[in-house]
Amino acid sequence: MKKFQLYFLRIVNNGFLIQFFSITGFLLFSGCNAPDKYADIILFNGKIITVDNNFSIQEAVAVKDGRILAVGKNEEITKLLTSSTREINLEGKTVIPGINEGHVHPIPASRSEYEYSIPDISSIEELFNWISSEVIRKDTGEWIVHPKFFATRMIEMRQPTKYELDSVAPNNPVFLNGSYAGMINSKAMQVSEINAELEHPGIFIEKNNGKPTGFIQRSAFDLLAIPERNEPSEAQKLKLLKEMLQLYNEVGITSICVGAGRIEDIQLFDKLMVTGDLTIRVFHNLYLPFDPHTTLNEMRASLSKFEYTTGKGDEWVKVGALKTKIDGGVLTGTAYLREPWGEGAREIYGITDPDYRGVLNLNKEELIRIITAANEFGWKFTAHVTGGGGVDVLLSAMEEVNKESPIDKKRFSIIHGNFYTPESMDKMAKMGVYADMQPAWFLKDADLLNLVLGEQRINTFHPYKSLMEAGVIVNGGSDHMVKLDSYTSINPYNPFAAMWSVVTRKTERGSVITPDEAISREQALKMFTINNAYASFEEDIKGSLEPGKLADLVVLSEDILSCPEASIKGIKAMLTMVDGKVVYEEF
Repeated sequence: MKKFQLYFLRIVNNGFLIQFFSITGFLLFSGCNAPDKYADIILFNGKIITVDNNFSIQEAVAVKDGRILAVGKNEEITKLLTSSTREINLEGKTVIPGINEGHVHPIPASRSEYEYSIPDISSIEELFNWISSEVIRKDTGEWIVHPKFFATRMIEMRQPTKYELDSVAPNNPVFLNGSYAGMINSKAMQVSEINAELEHPGIFIEKNNGKPTGFIQRSAFDLLAIPERNEPSEAQKLKLLKEMLQLYNEVGITSICVGAGRIEDIQLFDKLMVTGDLTIRVFHNLYLPFDPHTTLNEMRASLSKFEYTTGKGDEWVKVGALKTKIDGGVLTGTAYLREPWGEGAREIYGITDPDYRGVLNLNKEELIRIITAANEFGWKFTAHVTGGGGVDVLLSAMEEVNKESPIDKKRFSIIHGNFYTPESMDKMAKMGVYADMQPAWFLKDADLLNLVLGEQRINTFHPYKSLMEAGVIVNGGSDHMVKLDSYTSINPYNPFAAMWSVVTRKTERGSVITPDEAISREQALKMFTINNAYASFEEDIKGSLEPGKLADLVVLSEDILSCPEASIKGIKAMLTMVDGKVVYEEF
């Protein structure tokens, strides 16, 4: 008893009486003292996976004023009931902290099907059927555009040829946009004045006749004479974004990191917050407010005038990292690799140069300047990089900056990364650099990359277990960009499908690739909860279910820790709570 009394006095003197009651509530409830606070909501008779430091499991959780009041045994927590408390009998169901989605693009995603639905295409036949239907629906000469089409995700894992596209749409320009490369037909070339006489590094040429193949890289996208789409009104933009965030709520998402955007994008979330329509917490990365190829002094001058920096905002909307793009993408053969893409890329991507390693947008010296400026002005820094060669260039630049001004407290990150060696993982751990990963890419693309790159290089693709064992914090996200459905969107943002993939190392084609890199269910859950809270410097207020933290939580249809492995990807959110308010409920 003496130890308890001394601890009580120290806590009171430091002004943490509420935390004392919540931490040692089991002692207070066993006596005659009444609780100091009563709950607004109690969820009881369940399995509460707290994701605290001990990964402790409890039976009930109490919520008060948007915060976790207490977690513990049923008999302890039910003592916090009053006549006005809402009681939710979980009937054995599992509760986890709210899903924190580490990388999404909700604004373009929300508008992606604003004018028309985007088809789910899984084969060449389905592609041609869709194009044929568009030819009938549209006027002659009208563009047919798929806004986010990855040919390598089709069953055949190949690009349609220019001639195939011509055969189904001879009089309509066609563009299949694959983000960092795409495919066009002859009509698109004609109206865009792309021909054999036009010299451009982003246009692939047929060796036998010197004509464009139809395969173009992102740098050539601006050549396409595509009319601008109708822009939704301000009211429509807000409505579409609100609906997108509600769809995130339906799969248990309570917080997101927006992959990149501009100030006007952050302002949309602010407007939803003002009207009471924001149901997701937002950590919003921003594009560089300067030319990445300019001088360091010009970068400094730009940031000195910029009124934003990492962390500005509140618990609902907060400024994230400064972001740049280093290379292209793995699905289009534009990721910058450590070695040439090789013979396997010839058939898939049409790459014939034996020395081609991909596209490198920024060199080491340019990155050193960017990172130096970001570091000096208090920013977290991140970069899109999809190939191992790009990872090495980025880490080398970070090392140079770190010598002059340590970055280990800034929680810099690598977005995507994909290919990590022991050397790169060791550098990340030493500098506190996070790995911002998208398991959906493994789920959907590991088979393709295994075919193109071979067994040796695929062993470095998404090495979750090795990253964690090296001491790197791994963040889970999706890179959701287009379409609305959580399973069929591009990329699918269903967190439980992602967790299933990292736990099993299974792809959607049924392959098991590098099974030694599988991680535990607990580790997978941390990727989408507490790890992402660390990435946004918010581990003290969210990411786990502990007294004093934000009341963001999810009730699951099955126990993610013990259900059959095959059932993980089908887990559903039965109830999603944000800030102590139920924003989605199915039971």
